[in-house]
Amino acid sequence: MSSAEILGPTDPPVAEPPRRRRGGPHSRLRSPLVRYLLVRLALVIPMLWILVTLVFVLMRVIGDPITAANGGRLTPAQIAERKAEAGLDRPLIQQYWEYVTGLLHGDFGTTLTDHRPISDILVVNGAATLELSIYALVVAFAVGVPLGRLAARYRDRWPDVVLRLFSILVYAAPVFFVGLLLKLAFTPFGWPSSGRASTTTELALEDVSPKTHIYLIDSILYGDPGYIWDVVQHAILPAVALGLLTGGVFLRLVRINLLQTLRMDYVTAARARGVSERRVVRKHAFRNALVPVVTVMGMQIAMLLAGAVLTETTFEWQGIGYELAQYLIKRDFLAVQGIVTLIALVVCLASFLIDVIVALVDPRVRF
Repeated sequence: MSSAEILGPTDPPVAEPPRRRRGGPHSRLRSPLVRYLLVRLALVIPMLWILVTLVFVLMRVIGDPITAANGGRLTPAQIAERKAEAGLDRPLIQQYWEYVTGLLHGDFGTTLTDHRPISDILVVNGAATLELSIYALVVAFAVGVPLGRLAARYRDRWPDVVLRLFSILVYAAPVFFVGLLLKLAFTPFGWPSSGRASTTTELALEDVSPKTHIYLIDSILYGDPGYIWDVVQHAILPAVALGLLTGGVFLRLVRINLLQTLRMDYVTAARARGVSERRVVRKHAFRNALVPVVTVMGMQIAMLLAGAVLTETTFEWQGIGYELAQYLIKRDFLAVQGIVTLIALVVCLASFLIDVIVALVDPRVRF
């Protein structure tokens, strides 16, 4: 029997419900994750502008950079000539406009003392700081995550007490003090404690092509195991000194979040099903306890860059922090302005990348 015979000749035909289209042009934009990432990206632009403007204003508030760097050594006519060369005799708004447009084209200016393009400093010495920061993060994770897990497992017992005291100690101790202690402890045994590599290795790595300025990669490209081991030896002490600073934070954070996660209902249900305590911690609680660690990592990047100034100076690791200290001593505030601007940009962009990673890992993070 047909549908027309059932409904009758005068009954209207039954209309089929409209099919829902999937994957339209704007469907992805309506996703909470995409909206969150777009909002975070939109906030990066004014944040960068505020940071750049703040650095420019602070460098001008302290006074004239030319007079500060060369006052007492040059005549007023020579200082006026230097100001004209650097463009500091122009109106402040014009200096700001040239500064911002130069940044958009990758031009951070030129140093006053050695007439070196600041962009070259950022490429060469920035690679050294990046290399040290990666080493320090490896040390921080290797120390903080397993020790934090161990402290949570033995809560309120002597391993937990010892590890909590250790985390407070390494976090509170100044990084240069830890560096000096490491140098005093290991230098008598012949362990290298200054520079990024020996002179022989540095001369050999000058011929590497393509050159990344990251000594570990350059030594691998060179292909000599002796040079690779020399680079690793020089990196261990500064990486430990800087990594312990962040490792203490990770230790306490992993411990606290793991203890909170172990009180959740799904963990209690897993225990009720007879799952062993080791499996409960490893499979159910530990992974979720790591999400806040990723969130805090963005703030720790700023701490690593701040600690890199003292660490690089202590171990004569010629990175951005080392150059920043040298230019501060020389009172070359144009170089300081360019380096501080780069550090501010790196921290801002790193914070955005951490937000993206957290949003991908934790579905609860949405606007």
